[in-house]
Amino acid sequence: MKARYQCRFYPTDQQQQSLAQLFGCVRVVWNDALALSKKDKYQGYNKLSALLTQSKKTVEREWLKEVSSVPLQQSLKNLDTAYKNYFDSLKGKRKGKKLSSPKFKKRTNSQSATFVKSGFAITGESVYLAKIGYLKPIWSRKLPSDPSSVTVIKDCANRYFLSFVVDVEPVVIDAKNQSIGIDLGIKTFAVMSNGEKAFSPNYAKLDRKVRRLQKKLARQQKGSNRRHKTRLQIAKLHNQIADTRKDFLHKLSTKIVSENQAIVLEDLNGSGMVKNHKLARSISLQGWREFRTLCEAKSEKYGREFHVVNRWEPTSQICSDCGFRWGKLDLKIRTVKCLNCGTEHDRDENAAKNINQSRHRALGDSKRTLRQSKTTSVASVNDASRITAALAR
Repeated sequence: MKARYQCRFYPTDQQQQSLAQLFGCVRVVWNDALALSKKDKYQGYNKLSALLTQSKKTVEREWLKEVSSVPLQQSLKNLDTAYKNYFDSLKGKRKGKKLSSPKFKKRTNSQSATFVKSGFAITGESVYLAKIGYLKPIWSRKLPSDPSSVTVIKDCANRYFLSFVVDVEPVVIDAKNQSIGIDLGIKTFAVMSNGEKAFSPNYAKLDRKVRRLQKKLARQQKGSNRRHKTRLQIAKLHNQIADTRKDFLHKLSTKIVSENQAIVLEDLNGSGMVKNHKLARSISLQGWREFRTLCEAKSEKYGREFHVVNRWEPTSQICSDCGFRWGKLDLKIRTVKCLNCGTEHDRDENAAKNINQSRHRALGDSKRTLRQSKTTSVASVNDASRITAALAR
């Protein structure tokens, strides 16, 4: 299976100039090919590659010869892949949300250039890029195999990275538990069916700084040096939040996948939930989709089973002990007492247990059957027979 290993590096002043020239050429090639494709019918990679060769012979684009041709050709291949995904999305061949057509690249966004094997080489602790020179990345760990490609990246905060695509072998580790169900939330990021809880880092302080600087940015004149300085400050804060979140999600997903043979998550409608303007920012900061992607990828790496429960499964409306269905509950109701068996449940922990049991019901090996009962109305705070605690979420 394929994996990415990313390392940071600090280029010299001369290398920064060379990389800036490379990023500009890659961006121009993409934008020229995209403009031609929007003007006429998309012709495919072969025709665009021939047009790139012809454009290098003109006075307007002869400076494209000063950089390596490998990332320029790779830029056209990426555009071809983007158009293929877009057409497949229109025809219904590609699952998920409908994709929009490829967009033009801007110099203020993150920049990248991809080198395949003919354009780079690893010699000792350095990485040689064609017409750039030797770069010295900070190796946090050794590459498991020879990389098939390397992408040099400059993010919005002017940080430089090398991203390697390598082949990795599956890891064989014995699991401690058979399966685990996970219920995701805001105040408590994850509640596991075994009773464990995981709390996400507090992004409130950094988020307040971002809001303050964004208001300052809106009042500054476009193109000014002060606005550029403020934009970099915002980008650095966003990177700090993203790095903190990524570190937390990687550690949590690794722990869960390594200890459990089967991981069961609920299919959350994130795009629909962020339409709630009171919770949209908090939901976006949690990174639920990124956590699901990490769990799915690491399950494949460790040879685990990964399951997703249907979003319409009434996990918070069923008693995890006896299967009695008590109906919908208001979000502020955090503790429930079952009318049938009298068991007192924490709302999130009960949902996590039902998520875990949903996998067994799908496989047809569950010994528990749900009781037939009508769905009751939303629980009232005054209904003491069903609710033992009503706490704010």
